[in-house]
Amino acid sequence: MSERTDSHDQQWISELETTLHHEFAAQTARLTELTADTGDPGEAHTNAALIAATRLSLDQIAGALRRLTAGGYGRCERCGTDIPRERLEILPHARFCVPCQQKQNG
Repeated sequence: MSERTDSHDQQWISELETTLHHEFAAQTARLTELTADTGDPGEAHTNAALIAATRLSLDQIAGALRRLTAGGYGRCERCGTDIPRERLEILPHARFCVPCQQKQNG
């Protein structure tokens, strides 16, 4: 890999990490808002679903940040191959390559 490519990849990873930190903060604020008691029992079911989705999102973002720190970001947790950058740009918290994700879901 050329030095220019390495520099470009490092810049992309740095920007991605910043984006993930911002998204984590936004999701944390959202969770705080959702868990505030509104006193409206009609909203309880909807809020429970939103809280669960927000917690899942926080777990996924935290996992991506841990993989970035540990140096394992961008490698499939199942087969160890590189996850294509295009997939990571769409789904930054992806843990598996597409074939392994399909097996995981199957």
